[in-house]
Amino acid sequence: MDEKIKYEMEFPIHASPQLLYQYISTPSGLSEWFAENVNSRGELFKFIWDGVEEQAKLVSKKSGERIKFKWLADDNPSYYFEIKIQVDEITKDVSIIVTDFSEADEVEEAKMLWENQISDLKQVLGSA
Repeated sequence: MDEKIKYEMEFPIHASPQLLYQYISTPSGLSEWFAENVNSRGELFKFIWDGVEEQAKLVSKKSGERIKFKWLADDNPSYYFEIKIQVDEITKDVSIIVTDFSEADEVEEAKMLWENQISDLKQVLGSA
């Protein structure tokens, strides 16, 4: 299997970090923009798109700041995706930093998918 490539994307977003954290860390928040349906039982999250279910394990989280998941279907332990809330100390501008991994020939497609997801999040937040 090919090595996956790590990439990071930053999205400015007009919302409070506390509100954003609810949308990135809870099943109900994630259901609003990330997947059609999200369920969790402890550290196990089920994401459902078009009837297809993907499971991810909650690897770590820091309240109000970030959440990191690992797809169970991906057996390489070093691959994950993380959504981090960053606040500029001077301007107080809020951004979301997404870190993810993708096959080399799918990076652009994966980035477009994240752009669409974050666009949906902005619409839900009313900050589009």
